[in-house]
This record gives sequence, structure tokens and C-alpha cells, in this order.
Amino acid sequence: MKKLAMLAVLTVGACLAGRAQSGHSLSPTPQDGYASARSLELYRESHASMLMNDFGQLSRYHDADVQLGAASPGEQRVVFFGDSITDIWKLDESFPGKKYVNRGIGGQTTPQMLVRFRADVIDLKPAVVVVLAGTNDIAGNTGEETLEQIEGGYATMAELARVHGIRMVFASVMPINNYNPTALRFYLQRPAQKILVLNDWLKKYCADNGLVYLDYFAAMVDERRMLKAELTADGLHPNDAGFAVMAPLAQAAIDRALATPATSQ
Repeated sequence: MKKLAMLAVLTVGACLAGRAQSGHSLSPTPQDGYASARSLELYRESHASMLMNDFGQLSRYHDADVQLGAASPGEQRVVFFGDSITDIWKLDESFPGKKYVNRGIGGQTTPQMLVRFRADVIDLKPAVVVVLAGTNDIAGNTGEETLEQIEGGYATMAELARVHGIRMVFASVMPINNYNPTALRFYLQRPAQKILVLNDWLKKYCADNGLVYLDYFAAMVDERRMLKAELTADGLHPNDAGFAVMAPLAQAAIDRALATPATSQ
């Protein structure tokens, strides 16, 4: 399976290599489209065993969840819940002394996150959960989804959090770019217009339901409506500079959520 994942990278790289410089858009060719689609197929094939046997990847944090246990009364625990962007985030460095809990898993979609929402969020009894999701749903990592289906996943998480007295922070879907060959693969899988539409819906949903909307997009997008080149190496995942932009925004959102009684949500 690892060989298939590596083949996906090599396939795309062979088609795209040497055609871009950082900060300059690539014009995709038909070969690029094929390579991007094939890389998604290979991703699914390389993860077939997991998708069939542990769709939500409940095993990933099982032991850590048991060891951590539920938050004690009065503890203002915060869980960061999401995909690879959360998974690679070194929360202890961005939020020194906060002891925030990272429950990100690379590649996950909202259907997978819903499977583990109880184990990795509800059972830990946090005061706040910060959800960053959606980009892999748009890409179709676990199959094609409509925007309405993605929105339904968000809404279900919010409803579950409300029932259990957990304050919800929804982060916008991050912008992406096509400024290098690896970035172009991600860009072709995640149409920018879908990101904009989903973020518009998410912002309105938060406003209508008394939730906190965390707008990473506005702070990280450039004049081309793409993720700023200096904030990423691959066009999708933030680098250290990217996380440095995100951290104070996340903390401000958490502070807003904590200032709101959980029962009012």
C-alpha cells in the first residue's frame, strides 16, 4: 500500500516537474488533470484496508484517549479536531502552556470525523472543540460528496456538540495555490469556487446558530485568491509561517467561545 501512495506522488511529479516557480500560477494541461485524478485513485487504493476495516480510524487515538480521560470539572480543555493540517500542527509550540489536545488525522473527511467524534471529542468533555475540515471532502478522498453532504457533516458535529455542552468553533476551509507542481495536484482536486461557497455557508451557519467562525481564509489568501506562497511549501499545508498566522486567530476564536455559555449554543 505504501508503494501505491509513493507511485501517486511519482506519477504526478513526472507530469508536472519543472514547470513552476513559487508565487507564479501554473496553467494545467490535460496530462496534469489525468495525473491529479490518478493520484486520487491511488490514494484510495493505498488506504483501502483502513477504509474497509476502520473507516473513522478509531484506533489512531484510542490509547491516548483512554490515558487522557475526560476533563475534570472546571478544566477548560480545548480539542483541535481535523485532518492533516491539524495533525501536523505542533500545538505545544504555537500555544505554550495551554496543553491543547490534538485530534487531527491526515486525509480525513467529515464522514470519517463523524465516526470518531464521540471518542475523540465528546468523551474527552472539552469546553471547546475547534474543527478544521472540508478540504478532503471537496477533493473526494473517501468518494465524491455534494456541498450539501459536506454541510450536513458540519451541522451534525455542531448538533452533537450542543447536546453535550461543548462550545463549537468552525474554521474556514483553507485557501490553496498552484504555485509549484505538488500544489497543482492539490489545486486541481479542490476547486477554488467550492471552497468559497462552502466557507460562505459555514460563516452563515455559525452566525445563525451562535457558533464561532474562525476565518483562516481571509488572513492567508493573496491577491489571486490563493494561499500565500510564503505560508506553505506544497500549496495546501501551512508551514511554520502559516501556523504562526493561524495560532493567534485560533486563540482569539477560543476566547470568544469560552466567553459564551455552553448552554446558549
